[in-house]
Amino acid sequence: MMEKELGKILIIDDDEDVLFAAKMLLKKYAQEVIIEKNPKKIPFLMNNDTYDVIMLDMNFSKDITSGKEGFYWLDQILERDPQAVVVLITAFGDVEMAVKALKEGATDFVLKPWQNEKLLATLSTAVKLKKSYNQVDQLKSEKKQLEEEINQPFKDIIGDSEAIKSVFKIIDKVAQTDANILILGENGTGKELISRAIHMKSMRKDNVFVGVDMGAITETLFESELFGHKKGAFTDAKEDRKGRFEIANKGTLFLDEIGNLSMPLQSKLLTAIQNRQVTPIGSNKIQNIDIRLICATNMPLYEMVEDSTFRQDLLYRINTVELRLPALRERIEDIPLLADHFIKTYSKKYRKSGKKISSAAIKKLQKYHWPGNIRELQHAIERAVIMSDENSLMPEDFFFLNHKTGEDGNILEETFNLDEVEKNIIQKAIDRNQGNISRAAKELGLTRASLYRRLEKHGL
Repeated sequence: MMEKELGKILIIDDDEDVLFAAKMLLKKYAQEVIIEKNPKKIPFLMNNDTYDVIMLDMNFSKDITSGKEGFYWLDQILERDPQAVVVLITAFGDVEMAVKALKEGATDFVLKPWQNEKLLATLSTAVKLKKSYNQVDQLKSEKKQLEEEINQPFKDIIGDSEAIKSVFKIIDKVAQTDANILILGENGTGKELISRAIHMKSMRKDNVFVGVDMGAITETLFESELFGHKKGAFTDAKEDRKGRFEIANKGTLFLDEIGNLSMPLQSKLLTAIQNRQVTPIGSNKIQNIDIRLICATNMPLYEMVEDSTFRQDLLYRINTVELRLPALRERIEDIPLLADHFIKTYSKKYRKSGKKISSAAIKKLQKYHWPGNIRELQHAIERAVIMSDENSLMPEDFFFLNHKTGEDGNILEETFNLDEVEKNIIQKAIDRNQGNISRAAKELGLTRASLYRRLEKHGL
C-alpha cells in the first residue's frame, strides 16, 4: 500500500490502547488519523470536518456486548452524512451482528484484535468506495450546473426574427409530448441544435440524447449500429455491442439525414419504430425500446414518396409533428446577433480580444446568399477573426465570400470555378421554383435523380 493512500480517518473507541495502536499503524498510510474516546463528540466532529473513513466501535462502557450503542451511533453518523463510509469494530462480533451492521448501512465489519494486513486492506477498499461517492457527487453537481445553463430558454439558438420565434413556439408546444418529430431544413440551419433543445425541454431530459448520422452508416453496418450485435455474430464482432436504439432507451434518439437511407434500410427502420423492439444481430432475444424519436433531413421527402424513393408509411411514422427551419437568408435580421456570438467565441479561442464587426461588414453579410447557412457564417467569422489584424472586422475581411446579391435578389457570379457556378445555378433554380425539385430539375434540363446527386454533392 502506498503512503497516505487512506486519506483522513476518524477512529472512535473507548479503549485507549486500541486507539493508540490503530493510530500507530495507520499514520504511515493515512493523511491524518483522528482518535476519539467519547462517542458523544461524534456530532461535533462531523459538523466540523469530513472523513474518508470512520472506524466505529460497536460496544462502549454502558453496554459491553450487545452492540446497541454502536448501532445507535452508526445511525447518528449516517443521518448527518448518508454517504459516510463506516467500518464497525468489535471484540465480540458474530455473523448475525455483521449482517445486521451491513443492513444498517455500515460499509464493512472487523474484529478485534485485527490482523494488520486485513485491516489495511479493508480500509483501502473503504476509501476507494468513498472516492467513488465523491466522484458521483461531483458528476451530479456538474450535470446540474450544465443543465441549468442548457435549460435557459433556447440558450444556444440565437435569433430574434419572426422566423426563429415561430420555431421556438413550436418547440414549446411539442417538447413535453412524446410525439415523433421531423425537422426539415437546408444543411447548416441547426437541425441537431433544435433536436437537442427539444430533448432538454422534454420529460426525458434527465436521460440520454443519442444522435446518429444516417448518411454516414453503410448498408452492411446499419443493423449493427442501430440494433446492436452479439459477439461472434460476424467476422469483426469481437464483443457484444449495444445498438443506438438500446443505448437511447428512456431518452431521445435523433436520426439525422434520414432521407439518405435506401429502401431496404427504410423497411428495417420502420419495423423497429412500429414495434418499438429491436433484435441484435446474432441474438434471438428481443429488446423492448422506449424512445422519443426525432428525425431530420434536407431532402424533399414528400417528392421522394411520389418518386417511390422514400416509404410513405415511414414518413407517416416519423412526422407526427413537422418542423421546418428557416434558411439564414430568410432571417437576415439575425445575422448581427449570430456574427457577434461567433466573434466572441473565436476571439476567445484565438486570444484576439476586443474584436467587433463594422456595420459595413454586417451589410455585406446580409447581402450574401449563405448557401451553407449558419454553419457557413460561423466558418466565415472564424476565418475573418484569424486573418484580421484590426479590432474591427471590415467588408474586405470577408473577401472569400465569392458572391454578391443584385438588386433583383439573384446571386451575381464572381468566380470561374465550375463547381461554384453549378452550385449557384442550382440554388437559383431551387429558389425560383420555391423548392419544387421536379420543376427545378426540368428547368435545369436534369432528371430528378441527377439533381438529387448534385444537391448532395454541393450540400444544398
